[in-house]
Amino acid sequence: MGERLSNLFPLALMVVLAALTYWLDQVVQKPAAAPNALLRHDPDYIVDKLLATRMDVNGGIKNTLRSDKLVHFPDDDTTELENPRFISFAKSAPVTITAKKGLVSSNGENVYFRDTVRVVRAPYGEKSEMVMDTDYLHVLPDDNIAKTDRAVTITDANMVINAVGMELNSETRMMQFNSRVKGVYYDAKRAGKSGQ
Repeated sequence: MGERLSNLFPLALMVVLAALTYWLDQVVQKPAAAPNALLRHDPDYIVDKLLATRMDVNGGIKNTLRSDKLVHFPDDDTTELENPRFISFAKSAPVTITAKKGLVSSNGENVYFRDTVRVVRAPYGEKSEMVMDTDYLHVLPDDNIAKTDRAVTITDANMVINAVGMELNSETRMMQFNSRVKGVYYDAKRAGKSGQ
């Protein structure tokens, strides 16, 4: 029997060493990786009462963005905004865009406004203030372009226009409508002359 035990001892020692090696390996291994936060759409930072200003190459203010709350998501590098207010300081007159919600793309090249979107171009020269209302607007800040494929209503002192789809270039002051355009134009100067 002693000979049998001496033959089994090396085998038992190897089993114990194998079990000990396995146990040590489990203890020193890094814990199982948690799901990568970059694969989930979780915010990495939140900012209350934001005011951001973009400058041009000469140090002048190009545009400003205010928001009650900003939430940034690292997975797609987008930023959600609550009650955003964007002002573009174009050459002719400032253009202000407000909405209930906004989304800024990863590089800031695209800003999407939705829910009660209002665009106001300040008066300049002999042009009156112009107001546009819609429920969605895509803005390309670097190009001074604002566009939508939704219903829009545009008013100023002399007109009311309803359309579906529109593109506005605040730099060139050109506006293009896509479809279902209906408008009323009222020339206050002309109406005043005919009433005399």
